[in-house]
Amino acid sequence: MGALMSLTDNLETMLAKGNDSAMLRFGLGSAYFNEKDYQQAIPHLEKCIEWDNSYSAAYKLLGRAQIKLGLNERAKMTLAAGLEQAALQGDKQTEREITVFLKKLEQR
Repeated sequence: MGALMSLTDNLETMLAKGNDSAMLRFGLGSAYFNEKDYQQAIPHLEKCIEWDNSYSAAYKLLGRAQIKLGLNERAKMTLAAGLEQAALQGDKQTEREITVFLKKLEQR
């Protein structure tokens, strides 16, 4: 193992030590998403939402990962739930972004 660990390695190490939280799971999901490992991102983002169902950014990223894997019906449900949470939280930016992804899904 080299001196430089990847972000996912660092976060996985934290998780293995029992430091589980919504923020850690979002970080892991996001890191895997950025590595284009959507299959690995999904369970972490789902766990993030289990920890904190108001985490609207997690719904958005989970929906995007599902779209990347062709899971469009699941993505629609995820994004709809995320849109509701974003509205409840007053998170206008995430609300706008989720609306764009939902519109793109409707066109498929």
